[in-house]
Amino acid sequence: METTEHIASLAEEGRLLAEAAGEAGPDAPVPTCPGWQVRNLLRHTGMVHRWATAFVTEGHRTYHPDGGEPDLDGAELLDWFTEGHGLLVEALRTAPADLECWTFLPAPSPLAFWARRQAHETRIHRVDAESARGGAMTPVAARYAVDGIDELLTGFHARPRSRVRSDIPRTLRVRALDADAVWTVRLSAEPPQTVRGAAADAEPSDCEVSGAAAELCLGLWNRLPLSSLVVSGDPEVAALWTGKSGVN
Repeated sequence: METTEHIASLAEEGRLLAEAAGEAGPDAPVPTCPGWQVRNLLRHTGMVHRWATAFVTEGHRTYHPDGGEPDLDGAELLDWFTEGHGLLVEALRTAPADLECWTFLPAPSPLAFWARRQAHETRIHRVDAESARGGAMTPVAARYAVDGIDELLTGFHARPRSRVRSDIPRTLRVRALDADAVWTVRLSAEPPQTVRGAAADAEPSDCEVSGAAAELCLGLWNRLPLSSLVVSGDPEVAALWTGKSGVN
């Protein structure tokens, strides 16, 4: 996907997140993030937005800590979130193509990384806000969902910090039925290794999880139960993912 698509998506997802959070109210529990209320969601996501903006605008070449979550609430907190989201979108839109700064997942460029990462970050937390509000969820387009699955499997869980490990080697196949996309995740005592496309389909698997790309994406991010998808083969492999795949 193009960087401009991710930036446009980030802009829309942040708008929807703020809208849902405002309708739900700061005290509303967030069912997809047990223990959180909407105020926690806004503080966290707003902090991440400002953290990302600092890399883009200040060009930090090494890890730079975030500024912490604010002691704000109610309308003031929502305004703070909206302001920070707008600053991030503007920073990405106006950043040079040859931007140099720190990143933490493979990407064609730092600009491509931050646009993609923040679009998916905001989309998942928009789902959280809508779950707190209740009612219909804004659908996730298949192409965005496929890209989100790809980032999760080949990016986040390829890192040494992934807790998805198995003493006995296992394989988990993920198949998006509406997007002709498939991944096979090799699980072992080492960080997961993911194979994509035709090569992934050629490998044997212990368990396969399949469904529409949007539902798969939310299921793999633990925003939907994997039981809402089609699980074939050994269900313990799917349970292992659910139990250990939370991103730190």
